[in-house]
Amino acid sequence: MLCPGRFLRRNGNKEEEKMKNNNRFTTAQLTLLGLMAAILLLMAYTPLGYLNIGPLAISFNVIPVAISAVVLGPVGGAVAGAIFGLTSFLQCIGVGGSSAMGVVLFGINPVFAFIQRFVPRLLDGICLGYIFRGMRKVSNTYVACAVTGFFSAFLNTLFFMAALVGLFGNTEYVKNLMGGHNIIIGCCLMVGINAVCEMISSTVITGAVGAALSKAHLIPAAQKTDSSKAVKAV
Repeated sequence: MLCPGRFLRRNGNKEEEKMKNNNRFTTAQLTLLGLMAAILLLMAYTPLGYLNIGPLAISFNVIPVAISAVVLGPVGGAVAGAIFGLTSFLQCIGVGGSSAMGVVLFGINPVFAFIQRFVPRLLDGICLGYIFRGMRKVSNTYVACAVTGFFSAFLNTLFFMAALVGLFGNTEYVKNLMGGHNIIIGCCLMVGINAVCEMISSTVITGAVGAALSKAHLIPAAQKTDSSKAVKAV
């Protein structure tokens, strides 16, 4: 006769092994993260990553960040986001191109300029990892990837503009960019078509790439919820 306690211990050990395996990154996943990092650097130092329109540029770098978060979770998103943020800051000093806004902000306060360029992208990548995990529990892979892609652009814009207003809102430069409007209207007028283009492109491309990566088994399987486990056990 099988001892209930021994049976529970075996099940517990199996669950722990599954959790450990889910938390481990495969060689293919790490290789993909390296590829995303290389793409980010390529896009940062060539015209491929930015389309300059007015004081702000349409950035396609949010897409590799989203894909990294999809494949490797918050850790992958943080790494890719940090690379994006660092290359964005380097443009303030003319490395890998030049950002008109970044140059001005760096001249006002270099430390604040680093925070404003780096931290929003880092937070974006971390949040995307958790967003994808949450969406996987309630939808299929394509929808989860597409939603993650949308929020990659949306949160990047939100965090970027929040940092800009919070750190440089009292400067004449930002006040002139706002055109005398209040903060909300001013920010909407500044981002305008740029944010919309980023959200559309990031949603479509991340959804398509994520679906392909899922078929290649590069995206970890969704963890079953406690309720589904309980139903299966009954």
